[in-house]
Amino acid sequence: MKHILITVIALTLMIGCGSRSVTTKTIVENKPQSEIKRSAHQVKQSKLPPAPKKKFKPKEVKDTNYADNYMYPEDSAAAKKDPTVPVKTPTVTSNAMTKQECVAMISQEKFDKYTAMFGNEASSIKRCAMLKAMQK
Repeated sequence: MKHILITVIALTLMIGCGSRSVTTKTIVENKPQSEIKRSAHQVKQSKLPPAPKKKFKPKEVKDTNYADNYMYPEDSAAAKKDPTVPVKTPTVTSNAMTKQECVAMISQEKFDKYTAMFGNEASSIKRCAMLKAMQK
């Protein structure tokens, strides 16, 4: 059984790796010489695309045809807005956290750890503010 399997694998490799030049030579040899020369000549010669039929003439650029209205048109949507309606601005609540609030929220040990990790107390207080915002 092993011998049959090894023989099949070896034959498959030999067939797959064998040269294929024999098959191409037989095909070329069966053609007449005139056909071989024509096909070789046709491969070398390639057709160029036809020239365009219309001649394009670019317009002359003039500095006198500049118009502000064309370049910077008025925004009609902005003009239609009612100016009497007050615009709401987002109010920023000052939740400025102090060191005492931060230490009360987290322990003194964690505050010291954050101070050492971030480099200063202001960064630690910002961290506490972020933690407080996440808890809400």
